[in-house]
Amino acid sequence: MNKISFFTSVVFAIGFSNTSVFAQNYRPITTAVPFLTITPDARSGAMGDVGVAISADANSSFWNMGKVATIEKKYGVSLSFTPWLAKLVNDMNISYLSGFYKPTKEQAFTFSMKYFNLGELQETDIGGFEQRKLRPKEYLFALGYSRKLSEKLSVGVAGKFIYSNLGGSFNLANSTPSKNGVSGAVDIGVYYKTDISIGAGNNTLALGATITDLGSKLSYSDAKSANPIPTAIKLGTAFTTEIDPYNKMTFAFDAFKLMVPSPPEYSTAVDSSGNVKSYFISAGKDPSKSALFSGMFGSFSDAPGGFKEEMQEIIWAGAVEYWYNDLFAARGGYFHESKFKGNRQYMTFGFGLKYQNFGLDFAYLVPVGNRNSPLAETLRFSLHYMFEPKQAEETIID
Repeated sequence: MNKISFFTSVVFAIGFSNTSVFAQNYRPITTAVPFLTITPDARSGAMGDVGVAISADANSSFWNMGKVATIEKKYGVSLSFTPWLAKLVNDMNISYLSGFYKPTKEQAFTFSMKYFNLGELQETDIGGFEQRKLRPKEYLFALGYSRKLSEKLSVGVAGKFIYSNLGGSFNLANSTPSKNGVSGAVDIGVYYKTDISIGAGNNTLALGATITDLGSKLSYSDAKSANPIPTAIKLGTAFTTEIDPYNKMTFAFDAFKLMVPSPPEYSTAVDSSGNVKSYFISAGKDPSKSALFSGMFGSFSDAPGGFKEEMQEIIWAGAVEYWYNDLFAARGGYFHESKFKGNRQYMTFGFGLKYQNFGLDFAYLVPVGNRNSPLAETLRFSLHYMFEPKQAEETIID
């Protein structure tokens, strides 16, 4: 029953799709370590998971390494916590720690750690008798560098180490030995921000683009059974306007697509008696034969349904953020995924408080059209601290 334990872990880890995705013509894209894509911080979590082009903060390395260099403070750190799939289980959660350091105004270094605790699972044998207890968990460690190329343009890159333990190593008779999954990845980000003149107030327009989790496949057994990690391309824009010296609003929009092979369409071959002889791919491409880069670039043209299905694989989200006197923020957003590709559709709400160098963010998720969604009532909490050390005063000697 080890395989069932693994499957249960992965389903809980994803927590994304409705049961309808298993029906005919529903082809959600699946990857290894989907926890990499889960929004860790409460600010973007309250904005429909939008984050590519909104203003930079201590969590920016998750969204776009390119914008970290635009942070005005010298140091910053953030700690976030999310009880995951709380409607189903009470011991699954995601913790995220991130921070940055700017040695100069033009460059920044970042670090981040993400820990996904999948709770406790009971392993049983084929007769249903209890065996060992499992505590599957997954980790991400990342280091990054961001630099301004001009006053308006900045870029960044981060390296990642990914470790996935979905049940420990074991060896069953007549089966391939299981092991923990390990992979490496890279994030690349570009960020552009400029002032624009509309009306009497100050306005800024920001554009962002990033490729995240660009890395090798991950396997829990041998190389033949390796699965791609969730490499994705993301584009975002954000428009911020100052209504008056005390009030400002940001309108943001993100779109992204997984750059991994689309599931093909399978058909069966039968004999004269109607018995199934074999399965074969009748539309699309064999995902198991895709190398890293061929799978990435081929992901734009490999969907069995052609261009229409490729467009269904684009996920988008929109959000608004309101700040009063840089002390209180109210946020809202909407996240949309095609019903044929997972059917995650939800609204998000939240607020933020800031006092001097400290900040607190909260987010709440409300599913749209599916009251029984495992994501319902998801909460996120973030604490952050950013500061600029005071410069020592010069002593003038007469």
